[in-house]
Amino acid sequence: MRGRRRVAALAAIAVAASLTACAPALPETVVPGSAVTVGWSGELTSMNAAAAPTPGNLDIAETIRADFGDLVDGEFIPDEGFGTVTIISDDPFTVRYDLAEPAWSDGIPLDAADLLLGWAAASGLLVAPEEGEDDEPKMDDAESDAEPTAEPDAETETGDAEVDAGPKLPKIDEFARSIDVTFPQPVWNWQRFVSVPVPAHVVAARALGVDDAMEAKQAVITAVRDEDASALASLAKVWHEGFALPEKGELPADLLISSGPFLVDEIGGDEGAQSVTLVPNSAYRGLVTPKVAKIELTPPADDAAFAVSDQLNVVQTAPTRGNRAPIRELERKDFTVAASHDGTMWALLLDPSGIFTERQTRTAFIHAIPANEMAQRGAGEWASAFTGTTSMVSSPGSRAYDIVNEDSGFAESLATARDEPALEREAAGVAPGTRVCVLFDRGSEFAAGAFAGLRDAAYEAGWTAVDCGSDDFTGALAAGKWDAVIARVPIPQTPEQIAAQWGSGGAASITGDADAERDALIVDYAQTADVYEARDILAKVEATIVRAAVALPIAVNPRVTIADRDVSGISPRTGATASLTYDVAQWEAVPD
Repeated sequence: MRGRRRVAALAAIAVAASLTACAPALPETVVPGSAVTVGWSGELTSMNAAAAPTPGNLDIAETIRADFGDLVDGEFIPDEGFGTVTIISDDPFTVRYDLAEPAWSDGIPLDAADLLLGWAAASGLLVAPEEGEDDEPKMDDAESDAEPTAEPDAETETGDAEVDAGPKLPKIDEFARSIDVTFPQPVWNWQRFVSVPVPAHVVAARALGVDDAMEAKQAVITAVRDEDASALASLAKVWHEGFALPEKGELPADLLISSGPFLVDEIGGDEGAQSVTLVPNSAYRGLVTPKVAKIELTPPADDAAFAVSDQLNVVQTAPTRGNRAPIRELERKDFTVAASHDGTMWALLLDPSGIFTERQTRTAFIHAIPANEMAQRGAGEWASAFTGTTSMVSSPGSRAYDIVNEDSGFAESLATARDEPALEREAAGVAPGTRVCVLFDRGSEFAAGAFAGLRDAAYEAGWTAVDCGSDDFTGALAAGKWDAVIARVPIPQTPEQIAAQWGSGGAASITGDADAERDALIVDYAQTADVYEARDILAKVEATIVRAAVALPIAVNPRVTIADRDVSGISPRTGATASLTYDVAQWEAVPD
């Protein structure tokens, strides 16, 4: 039997009565009776996506939390309806986070207390209880997990960017609803360092027992200012655990308070498959207000493409050979079908040891394998959805990609053979028929097809590509008994992700290629606040990968979004995070 849980009615009435004299009317943009049903396989477990950043929590957070802006393809897209972020001093590097006039759905304004709480979490003051060595976090010990700031240790081989001391206590302007944060050095993500994942007055009420909203906000400010270890520990516990949704019973009204365009109205469940109902937030003051009266996020059918129109209005799915025909039929009936990448890319990666110890050998092999041939064979009828790429650290369509593509040297070094592939192989001293063990995931249509394209091209150049495909791709990859691998890897969005994939000793490194210059550039990138300088540095990082000749980018991996004729305004975001629920305020639907 399907269970439905609503906001605790009595609690909601009490909160509304105590905090606001009357609820504001819904935005005039909302069309009564309009609704959108979306195929969604996520699960909402916490209203604090910063503490529990699961895909489902991030999906919902995109609809119920306003913010200074979003990161899309590595570029910051500001939301000035929420506020502005401005560098007010270069030395010391100081940033002002200034709210416009956003309000929580219970009528309480967002202010400096909310910003300070977000800063405290980002700076490491709100350590999860089980993670802290003691219960007394101190300001000077605060560290930001997001900021690699020190030069790599010359005595280590990792080259990982270390974390320096976090920023000191911000200057707070309670009247202007802003805080000024001074950092030890410039940081790449200064525009997003401070956010407001949860309401400060709710955290303080639960952690410190302060019921009055404005007094609760002041209690948060006092706890952070005074470095009150006991209060900070209580705030930390609520931050990490207090916004988890109960498995049974009514949903506490204070957990469902929203600053975004929508509110969670109802949660349903059926054998582990969850559905979430969203309704417009009447207190939302963003630049674009909601247009639909209800959004239903519901588990999709086994084959989501067949459920559009009959059961669902919008769905996202992975393109496969099996769904190309039905999706094409929907296109012919004027359904909207849009492809965007899912934050991952396909690449051919080489092990710089064994037969590929020499760079000349690696280059000769890469020149023998056209990336577009692998993409065409892998994608089949979906070839147009797989956008080609020449970068391992940026995504096609982004502004950074254009600079990286222009400056990395890929076109001159890896995309263009100096001679016929067979002659280049001979010049590298590689005997005809040399065997190359190529690992790929047998369960992936794209990988299997890409290998077929690689095998045929390699044969023409005098190489023998051996089928080392595996049903246990992860295990085979870790075993390392391969010379080359066709892999789907995340497109890095942060300095930490770049370091993990391409830093010396990086935890997610597949090739194991180490480069001290690259390590230093990644650290520089993390400490660069100017977006144009950052793009130039990113291009230099890419250039070191190109010079190493250990990677051949093939194509970004797509997802397909389908919307029926009665729905418009769907603009899925590229990348791995909240791709479908991004910009839901723009959605429109014809009412029943």
